[in-house]
Amino acid sequence: MSLQSMTGYASAQSHIGSETPANTGVRLGLEIRSVNSRYLDVSFRLPEELRQLEPSLRELINKHIKRGKVELRLHTESDNDHSVGTPDTALLKNLVNVQNHVRMWLPDAPLLSVSEVMRLSSQAHPLPLAEIAPHVLALAGDVVKHICEARQREGLTLAEDLRQRVTQLHALAEQALPLVPQAVALQKQKFLERWREALALADTQALPETVHERALAEAASFAIRSDVAEEITRLTTHLNEITRLLKQKNHPEGVGKRLDFLIQELHREANTLGSKSSAIELTRISLDMKVLIEQMREQVQNLE
Repeated sequence: MSLQSMTGYASAQSHIGSETPANTGVRLGLEIRSVNSRYLDVSFRLPEELRQLEPSLRELINKHIKRGKVELRLHTESDNDHSVGTPDTALLKNLVNVQNHVRMWLPDAPLLSVSEVMRLSSQAHPLPLAEIAPHVLALAGDVVKHICEARQREGLTLAEDLRQRVTQLHALAEQALPLVPQAVALQKQKFLERWREALALADTQALPETVHERALAEAASFAIRSDVAEEITRLTTHLNEITRLLKQKNHPEGVGKRLDFLIQELHREANTLGSKSSAIELTRISLDMKVLIEQMREQVQNLE
């Protein structure tokens, strides 16, 4: 399975002719639409007489679609709905018998009108399920194929958009890396200045050499905690994995959930980068990253 969007629409029509003398051909209209969803959610709108086909239709959809809210609608229309034919004589006799039987018990019941007779006669020769089922399943197979093709086309567009944003994030990471040593040194310097200010205000008996060594150790520890090089490395690793998934030709179980997880991790690293950084330039880069990542999240949520 190639990369697919969860959004798509497809429809098709078909006609089934009857082998019986009566004009009982049926026109079929089938459409499938899908939108994004966390899991696969399939619903059907079928004529009551075709409800038995739901398991087969569900199996067909499950074979080709892994995620999304999918709705299948099937419409049937008899050829008799748009033509006026002569009702079968046997049918007319049967209607008369039924009418006489009803009026024997309900004398005030109105007689059947011509329009009612024509309506009842148009429903008198429905195609059997065994005859219509293969046509419905064949039509559904075509529509599923078409909607998958539509979802694939949109999936390629989404993938290209994601690749562009990945490139922009790589560029921001490259801008951030040279700033890390400078930011760490700045944090260390700020810590030492605050340490000296605290000592000037405090009444301490510690020796100057001991205080100086402790200050350097604390400053080094503080600088390590402020170092964002690790976050940038992890962010770059996640971006490389996203690129690999987008290039992959076959996705048997879909790729959307894995991409969604990677987007969460990207957001975590960019957020940590901003919270740990005291340099204005790094903070700006972090904000730019989060804007791009949020845009990627919106796109990934539409991928199967």
